Amino acid sequence: MKIKKSGLNPITFLVLLVMLSSCTQQKKVSLQPSQPRLPAVKETGIDQDQPQASLPDIEKSADGDSPTEILEEALDAYQDAQTAWEKADIDTALAALDEAYSLLLQLDLDADSPHLQEKNDLRLLIAQRIQEIYASHLIAVGTNHREIPLTENKYVLAEITRFQTKERQYFMDAYRRSGMYMEMIRKKLRQAGMPEDLSWIPVIESGFKVKAYSRARALGLWQFISSTGYRFGLKRNRWIDERMDPEKATDAATKYLKELHSIFGDWTTVLASYNCGEFRVQRLIRAQRINYLDNFWDLFVMLPRETARFVPRFIATLLIIKNPDKYGFTLPQPDPSVQFETIQVNRPVRLSSLSKLLKLQTNTLSFLNPELRHKATPGAEYNLKIPAGYRDQALTAFNSLSKWIPPEATYAVHYVRRGETVSGIARRYRTSVSAISRLNRLRRNYLIRAGQRLKIPTYRKSRRYTPPRELRLIKEGEKLVYVVKRGDSIQVIARAFNTTIKRIKELNNLQSNIIKVGQKLVIQPLKMEGAISYTVKSGDTPYSIAVKYGMDLRTLLRINGLRSRSKIYPGQQLWVIPKKSRQ
Repeated sequence: MKIKKSGLNPITFLVLLVMLSSCTQQKKVSLQPSQPRLPAVKETGIDQDQPQASLPDIEKSADGDSPTEILEEALDAYQDAQTAWEKADIDTALAALDEAYSLLLQLDLDADSPHLQEKNDLRLLIAQRIQEIYASHLIAVGTNHREIPLTENKYVLAEITRFQTKERQYFMDAYRRSGMYMEMIRKKLRQAGMPEDLSWIPVIESGFKVKAYSRARALGLWQFISSTGYRFGLKRNRWIDERMDPEKATDAATKYLKELHSIFGDWTTVLASYNCGEFRVQRLIRAQRINYLDNFWDLFVMLPRETARFVPRFIATLLIIKNPDKYGFTLPQPDPSVQFETIQVNRPVRLSSLSKLLKLQTNTLSFLNPELRHKATPGAEYNLKIPAGYRDQALTAFNSLSKWIPPEATYAVHYVRRGETVSGIARRYRTSVSAISRLNRLRRNYLIRAGQRLKIPTYRKSRRYTPPRELRLIKEGEKLVYVVKRGDSIQVIARAFNTTIKRIKELNNLQSNIIKVGQKLVIQPLKMEGAISYTVKSGDTPYSIAVKYGMDLRTLLRINGLRSRSKIYPGQQLWVIPKKSRQ
């Protein structure tokens, strides 16, 4: 539906937008005690004993009307504009806003006038409403204001086909999980006066998984990134991440969707903006050669691929759910709604310990409280969800548990090299694949790429890496050589053999730090002059060999790529530097 352009003066519109950004600066208050400025008695004829409440009407407009009358008339005009906007009558809404602003222009108030605040407030409301109407680019709200148009075009049919085939199991599982939260979501949407069909957005966003995590670092049922979550009141700290709280995330999503609808005016554009951000959609709209769009599908072809699919996928979801037989679906029975009650706690306790005392399954409390990052209550007031009927028992059990202090997790940074795997990195740093995966939000297949930055969890004070395996040199003629193995880096090799990266590069004519598996590197460890090969005998230990040759134990270990706890065995070849060779 096309809407005619409004007769709003462009200069007036620009002035209003400027006032929207600067109106707060106009609310300056005198440092002197606030007293209305009394006109001279001779000029007004007003009794000085007259109550000050009647003084504002002394100020008159150019037409002789009092400020109170003008402000009331302007407010009526603004309310008429609001009513017209809700009915999709854009022209009437803008005309009423023009009238309201014209009335305000008649008021020439002093800086200390008691009416100045009312004028500024109303001016701000008018400017906000005009900005809202123009931001929607004159898309008619009409039926779209309350409903989501279910257009069945080629894009939507293509997504239906995907749900019928390769994504069928995903769709069925998401629909089944929706039962746990659907009642709560629909209730919140009804309270906000929004279409209940929006409750199916999580099918596309997360498959109704409260801990779903995307490549864009969006998390939770409604897939909020950190900044957008914070913008709509979702807390994130050491203990909790409310993006994973189904109720709080739904409240945030409702606010966000409502704000987007006030900007764009139709639900299809709102859905696109929800997926890729309102600013990106606005930039595309501004790039149009016309100043409004006939409908969403004019915008559709310019959207990013993922967003372009999001809207038809959502419409396809609604079509299937509303008429499953038509599209060859027999929908499963939804999971029962999550039932719980809460207790207020204020200190850290492990959920597993509390579950054990309550004789619950280990994951019951973590399932009810997915926002708890350490599966433990935080060190501040917190409403802990527990199964219905466990309130008194849970309070008693909680009070009997000791305070839990989480370890201070530190991490080392590892840059992935070609050929490395998560399991190999985990072995190197003496941690687990699951620990690395959790810290870096890796997907189940644990795919990593060369150059990727990984955080490696460690609870040690020192983050310095010590190779878990022994690196040995071999002798080729007069040179000591090391054969590069999978997982090696030039930094590790230099540290293992007590030399420098620069020295290794010089000896091997390397232009960069990149090395390959099987490559032979000439190594010249520091303090290796006079080194000889020693064959380990039965009963030898690194310490006894060091003493035998008058060496420092650390030097012996370093030049042989050993660690303090390394085991040696008979027949093993070690490099030693006899004391006389060092003199």
